[in-house]
Amino acid sequence: MQSAAEFLQERGIRPSVQRTAVYAYLRDHMTHPTAEEIYLALAPEFATLSRATVYNTLRLFAEKGAAKLITIEEKEMRFDSLTTIHGHFKCVRCGCIEDFPIDEAAVRRQLPAGDAAEEFHFYVRGTCARCRAENPQKAC
Repeated sequence: MQSAAEFLQERGIRPSVQRTAVYAYLRDHMTHPTAEEIYLALAPEFATLSRATVYNTLRLFAEKGAAKLITIEEKEMRFDSLTTIHGHFKCVRCGCIEDFPIDEAAVRRQLPAGDAAEEFHFYVRGTCARCRAENPQKAC
């Protein structure tokens, strides 16, 4: 697997220690974390890390295509290191967010003639299989 620093460099992002740590956390935790979750996880290891640094770093990643900003809930920004086209399913009971595949070609065929998609956002809310089985052991 490519290192976080190499990945960032390839996208034109200077891989500082903090940026590398934020990206590594995002890549290694496919839970679609918020900036606050990332900050709380990394702060004990980085005494100089601030919430603003994490937030600004994540915004930079989104601008450079190194991560995606996802907003399933209006007041909750989450981040995803998987930048390929895919959908997100959020369980309304346990809050887990899971990825699911999207057939990009099929979606493009459904667009009105002459329209060209530049971004894809697919969000579905419902109850996950674990919660439906009344065994919501959080897997995410």
